[in-house]
Formats: sequence, C-alpha cells, structure tokens
Amino acid sequence: MTTTAEGLGIDLPPSLRATRRGAVAILTLDRPEKRNALGDASILGLERFLDELPTDVRAIVLDAAGDHFCAGLDLAEMAERDTMAGIAHSRMWHRVFDRLEKGSVPVVSVLKGAVVGGGLELATATHIRVAEASTFYALPEGQRGLFVGGGGSVRVPRLVGVARMADMMLTGRRYDAAEGHAVGFSQYVVADGAGLETALGLAQKIAGNAVQTNFAVLQALPRIAELGPSEGLFVESLMAAIAQGTDDAKGRMADFLAGRAKKATDD
Repeated sequence: MTTTAEGLGIDLPPSLRATRRGAVAILTLDRPEKRNALGDASILGLERFLDELPTDVRAIVLDAAGDHFCAGLDLAEMAERDTMAGIAHSRMWHRVFDRLEKGSVPVVSVLKGAVVGGGLELATATHIRVAEASTFYALPEGQRGLFVGGGGSVRVPRLVGVARMADMMLTGRRYDAAEGHAVGFSQYVVADGAGLETALGLAQKIAGNAVQTNFAVLQALPRIAELGPSEGLFVESLMAAIAQGTDDAKGRMADFLAGRAKKATDD
C-alpha cells in the first residue's frame, strides 16, 4: 500500500479500532486477550462505525488483532438474560449485521484462527472473505445447549448449505482454511500474515469501481438470487439499464473503446 493509515475520528469502544488508507476504511476487532469475543459494546460500536463512516470511504476491511478473528459471543454477558431479553439481544445483532451486509460499502474480512459461533456469523455478513492458513470454522452452540442468534441460520446455509451447517452444530465438526474454502466459507486462502495486505489490495480495487456497479452488486444481486428465474431476469434487466445509463458508465465505456482502460486480461 502506498498510502499511510490515519484515524477516522469515530468514537468507538476499546474493543474496536478504526483507521483508513485513502478510500479504504479498516475496522479492527481489538480484544485479542479474549480472542476478539463480541460483547454488546463491540456490536453497538460496529453500528456506530457504519453510521458515521465518511461518505468518501468506498470499501471497508474488517481485520482482527492477535491470532484469532473472533471466537463468537462473549458468553459472560449471557449469564442472567431471560427469554425476552434474549430475543431482543438477538434482534440487535440482526440489525447491526444487516446494516453491514446490506449497506452501501463493500466489506472485505480478514479471517485467521478461530472463526467460531458469532464470529462466523459476523464473517458471513461481509462480502468477500480472505482466510489465512490458520483459519478454522465452527459452530459450537450445539454443544452448549444453544442455537445461533446472530443470523447464522440464514447466512451460513447460503454459503455452505443446510446439511453442512447441521453437521457442524450436531457433531461439532470444524473446517480448516482449505476445507472451508472448498465448501464456500471464503473466496481466498493466503499464507498466515498475508491476509491484511491481500484484503487491502482487494478493497482498493473495489474502491475504484463505479458507484452504480458496487450498488448493484450489494443491493440488487442478493435480491435477484432469492427471486424466481423469470422475476430475477426482469430485475436484472432493470438494474443493467440503470447502471449503463449513468454518465460514469458512459465515460468508462468511452475510455475502453478508445483503448484508455484496462482489459479483463490485464493485471
């Protein structure tokens, strides 16, 4: 990276740290002594980060301090929560992770070590996942008399299927980085220590995309995937027309036709 990191000036809890490099914001889970377990302060801090993100930030990298991405929910905060409080707590996670997944800024996560329980739920709410070789995935809730509550029952099956998620919860099965990549948990696997720079490189490419393209990928593509084929194709035609009708798209196409833009085969 040629740019240097600078603070974002967002008031965050000690468990989170935010910086930026040009058009890319970096949010770091910063509770390594707890394997970055997620308490309420971290979840609400993530929401504040998204709400107060500068408008010129075009991509986000979600990183983690220490050897682990996230070991899930901080179980110490569950001790005295009754049923109705548990529902409210789960819905709070849903609200924040939906904000992450369905926002206007693409998110690249850097996975390493434990990507477990709520940590896996957080990872699956990001758009591109880069896994270092040390990464392993697990859903230990089934071994603790619990059930996922941060959106895992919706997002994990989208990536790996219901049967694999059921296996993980019923038997405690873990997937390592290579296995997880093969079944769909990550799009990239890199050497230990290479995750952040890889993610930053991807985020820089994303930040250089047209606004309308990133909007279509984040907002239209997931919805189209949930529609029937006929309805999906109709929505696709509308989104394609909207994108190509922008002045930005017309300028980019003119550059391509004039030989001023990179081709798909270029690095």
